[in-house]
Amino acid sequence: MATDTTKAAPKAAAAPKLPEEVFAVEVNNHELLKLAYDAYLANNRTSAARTKTRGEVSGGGKKPWKQKGTGRARFGSTRNPIWRGGGIVFGPRGNENYGKKISTQAKRQAIKQALTLAEKAGKVHVIDVKTTGKTAEVAKFLADNKFDRKTLIVVDEKTPTIIRAANNLENVLLVSTKYLSVYHVLNADHIVLSTASLPTLKSWLVKEEA
Repeated sequence: MATDTTKAAPKAAAAPKLPEEVFAVEVNNHELLKLAYDAYLANNRTSAARTKTRGEVSGGGKKPWKQKGTGRARFGSTRNPIWRGGGIVFGPRGNENYGKKISTQAKRQAIKQALTLAEKAGKVHVIDVKTTGKTAEVAKFLADNKFDRKTLIVVDEKTPTIIRAANNLENVLLVSTKYLSVYHVLNADHIVLSTASLPTLKSWLVKEEA
């Protein structure tokens, strides 16, 4: 399987061959794709919400009314959970763990299926370009190739030069091969792979069984 290089290549380059073990696998498990997608979101979810219990709510130290003779139900504190402004029972405490575990084998298989779908949809492009770190260079490359929607750039290693060139662009996400996920692949309208990332991608996703 081969794909044409983009206009970014300064010299004519042979069409790089995409490894079929990564970009031409059988897509037979959409539940696995969803599992990997949800696991990525769950593992990156932060627990910011934190409620106060009746022991942490301010006020309420005085009994709101006397125990007997008022005709109302007896209460000892306005911090009671059933009162408006009282403590919260079983609310989020800010230390919840929403993470989901997925095996490495399942994760690799899901990424291969996602990349296969992207390749079939014509979203995958391979480039071999060295940047000087100027954002204008990457912006021009994206404009020349009409990558005007969500663009995922996958490199073998995120060097300071590449980060400086691509990080400030709208709708552009730069990731290194080892941090690629199903979420990244499925959310992208265009996937730009550096030539150097292909061998690393194959060695990471294709493991020979003993």
